[in-house]
Amino acid sequence: MMLRRNGLLAAVAVLVLISSGTASGLPSEPGGDAARQAFEQIKALAGKWQAESTAGWAEPVTFEVLARGSAVMSRTSFKDAPDRTMVTVFSLDEDRLVLTHYCESRTQPHLAATEISADAGTVRFEFVSGGNMASRDHGHMDQAVYEFADADTFSSRWTWYQDGEETWGEEINYRRIH
Repeated sequence: MMLRRNGLLAAVAVLVLISSGTASGLPSEPGGDAARQAFEQIKALAGKWQAESTAGWAEPVTFEVLARGSAVMSRTSFKDAPDRTMVTVFSLDEDRLVLTHYCESRTQPHLAATEISADAGTVRFEFVSGGNMASRDHGHMDQAVYEFADADTFSSRWTWYQDGEETWGEEINYRRIH
């Protein structure tokens, strides 16, 4: 009897924590309405941005809504090295928010949103699979966290993964210019 009562109390406590977490701005389920709201946030980035990275570069970035609103392409062009241009494409896959990053490392990691804040102001993407990679241990961008401050500023943090561990990260701050 005591075990059953303690189990019931524990279940109630978990339900209270879960329901209060969503109301307090903690991550909501990453699919469905949360994914659609976050995708709308990404679509609103359409335009030209100036990006500054903790890796030492500052370059223009464009966001473009494509394919009748079903995808958003981010393009980072490096003035001094046009062959380093990178593209990230965001889309909804059923009710999941996903991205594919076409990296200068010649890999194409596919990431899916695993956490979306209640207001879609923060979105965490994590590695699902990748193109042009013999295995997951091949160096690639493994996680990305987007934080939207307002209509004209946001940031992203990217994590590099290789040989079974995260080896470095990069933060990029964006400011709208058009």
